[in-house]
Amino acid sequence: VDGDSAAAMRYTETRLAKISDEMLSDIEKETVDWAPNYDATRLEPRVLPAKLPNLLINGSLGIAVGMATNIPPHNLGEVVDATLHLTEHPDANHDDLMQFVQGPDFPTGGIIFDAKAIKDTYASGRGSVACRAKADIEERRRQPARHATQGVAGGFDIVITEIPYQVNKAELIKRIAELVQDKKIEGIRDVRDESDREGLRVVIELKSDVPPQKVLNQLYQHTDLQKDFHLNMIALVNGIEPRLLSLKDVLQAYLDYRKIVIRRRTEFDLKKAEERAHILEGLAKALASIDKVIATIKKSKNKDDAHKNLVGQFKLTAVQATAILEMRLQMLAALERQKIEDELQEKLALIKDLQLLLKSPARIVKVVKDELAEVKSKYGDARRTQVISTGIGEFKEEDLVPQEEVVITLSASGYVKRLPSTTFRSQKRGGKGLIGSEVAEEDFLNYFLSADTHDNILFFTDKGRVFQTKVYEIPAAGRTSKGRAIHNFLELPTTENISAIVTYPETKKKQDSVLVMATKNGVIKKTPLEDFRNIRRNGIIAIKLSSRGGSASGGKKGDELKGVRLSDGKGQVVLTTAQGQSIRFKESQLRPMGRTAAGVRGMKIKKGDEVAGFDIISSEEVKSNRLLVVMMNGFAKQTQLTEYKLQNRGGSGIRTANITPKTGRLISARVV
Repeated sequence: VDGDSAAAMRYTETRLAKISDEMLSDIEKETVDWAPNYDATRLEPRVLPAKLPNLLINGSLGIAVGMATNIPPHNLGEVVDATLHLTEHPDANHDDLMQFVQGPDFPTGGIIFDAKAIKDTYASGRGSVACRAKADIEERRRQPARHATQGVAGGFDIVITEIPYQVNKAELIKRIAELVQDKKIEGIRDVRDESDREGLRVVIELKSDVPPQKVLNQLYQHTDLQKDFHLNMIALVNGIEPRLLSLKDVLQAYLDYRKIVIRRRTEFDLKKAEERAHILEGLAKALASIDKVIATIKKSKNKDDAHKNLVGQFKLTAVQATAILEMRLQMLAALERQKIEDELQEKLALIKDLQLLLKSPARIVKVVKDELAEVKSKYGDARRTQVISTGIGEFKEEDLVPQEEVVITLSASGYVKRLPSTTFRSQKRGGKGLIGSEVAEEDFLNYFLSADTHDNILFFTDKGRVFQTKVYEIPAAGRTSKGRAIHNFLELPTTENISAIVTYPETKKKQDSVLVMATKNGVIKKTPLEDFRNIRRNGIIAIKLSSRGGSASGGKKGDELKGVRLSDGKGQVVLTTAQGQSIRFKESQLRPMGRTAAGVRGMKIKKGDEVAGFDIISSEEVKSNRLLVVMMNGFAKQTQLTEYKLQNRGGSGIRTANITPKTGRLISARVV
């Protein structure tokens, strides 16, 4: 896992693991074919007898001309169980087999995701498996202070104990250090490799004020702590034909191969047993007439003559005669003679059993099952890689951002920023207050609103265009900072200014929500929020503004978007003008329109007047709410909404404030 290269051949010796004996078992019994090695100096097996399905258990990785294979390692017990199930149920499908084989079982452990995707991958033989490191967030104990005035703050550590398969640990740590140095990941104080013979352990020490889950998600996104294993089960069928195999194909091919190995082993054992029985029969025949055999040998001139005389006189084969001549005198003892008789009977029984085995495919399958069960009992172990049935999901930027309430400010000159709502605390009346935002000379705050970091935020310009982003994408800044120019943050032309801001959560049902827009010339429009799902980075049209006089909608030259509100489509609209007129009508009088429509007349505007305030209220809250209006010279008043009669849209409305040179024009109106 540290990427250490192998030593040179002259320095390297290997001691096989005990389980390797199971791969070589019975290789001396002509169970496999042999072929010359690379320089034709000796023979090597073309394939091993393999008591266990090593292609799956150990996995394989290889690249050839025009093809490649990448088979992950698997748990021995699971593979054996699936193979045994297939011997008993030859028609088993992939779902049946996947009850046993949960997926890859990597020696480095880790976590894999999405059981359904894993099943589909094994059914086809090709696909990817999402893998993650095993990481825990541990609270770091507060270090004792050396002096009374000192103390080391506590915090959190991310402790990695398992990493994805084939990931180089040393390179992983190096990559984390590079991300910290490049400031792509912030909040990491130190990275330590504490691995030893007990196991892998990498500790990522975090700063005390950093959310640990956010940093961990960033590590998953930017490093190999999360990595896909691309499975491609191509293997050589019958040693020559490359073929893409499913899980069932691999197990079936192994079973067919093991049947051949066992048959060849049985034939070899039968051949050896018959040869031994043949010799034992000759020895038994000689011992039955031992005096005549000895006399015949004594009368012979030499060894060859004795061999010839034994074959001719006692009707023995050449092999039997040779065995008799090589027999020691101790074989003449009564007990030794009995051993020969017993061994002969044993060999005859073995021959009969082996012959029956060769004639019975069912018995061959039983031998396969018994040997697999034995291998599992000797070498089976627990799964190392954890399987999570649900998918890991695609990373989104918001997964890396803690969900919290924030305040967004936008100044008249276009400086925007985001800061935590906890920056502002409740104070008693008469207090001095806090500086909420540093603004340049002659600048002032236009918008001050609260939202969640995961909310969507829409910026509407006075020219009728809309831009969209996430709240967390707005630059964070300190309380006394003036923020960042919005023209740099959004692809907003310098000729356009923000006239409305709307925030809404992603979970809000878009089909039940509408955006109601009002222009300076009294035009109003209602558009489903769903129409603003996909907004280009350089903005899209939210409302078509009239640039000529005399339009059907009542628009006048130089119209501008004045305000936008999010609604459920069942409320009431309140419009007020700079000269103190107001109108209240039902939102149901507005039919939904497309995004690029121009809208309809909401209020008749007199010459020299324009819409100054726009708000929406639910019908149930009319009795309890009031309309607050503010004039240019600092005068303000609030009036019960019930004093404003419900009218039809398009009228001139009624007076809401007496506008005089002392008060100045009405500049804003809100329902409170």
